[in-house]
Amino acid sequence: MGSNRDIVADAFRSWADGTGYVTSIFADNMTWEITGRSAVSKKYANTQQFLDEVLHPFGARFSSSDPFRPVSIRPIYDDQDNSTVIVVWDGQGTTTAGTAYRNTYAWFMTLSGGKVIDGTAFYDSIAFNELWDGVTP
Repeated sequence: MGSNRDIVADAFRSWADGTGYVTSIFADNMTWEITGRSAVSKKYANTQQFLDEVLHPFGARFSSSDPFRPVSIRPIYDDQDNSTVIVVWDGQGTTTAGTAYRNTYAWFMTLSGGKVIDGTAFYDSIAFNELWDGVTP
């Protein structure tokens, strides 16, 4: 198993390339918090809740020919003392309504045994809410 940074970087590269998805590194019992005041901002108790309430409905708002994915992976920071990797990245895709969605994210992920056990996401809540409220899954 590689370093936490390598694990996260590989998952993001696979997602960006369309050959995998970042959820492959999520532990089943992962907690995830979306900060701010977006339509989905709160703390999720486990991976399944996060998938059901956020990731699946989010993904359903995008066309299959141009799904949402990372288009620019900015710096990846590795806080080895706290087993935390921080990724700043830009994502985009074409919605089922034919509009473009772009947003910049900062994800803070704590890993154990090669899996994310806790995550926190920061992003432009206004852009997210426009997508969430304006495009039906």
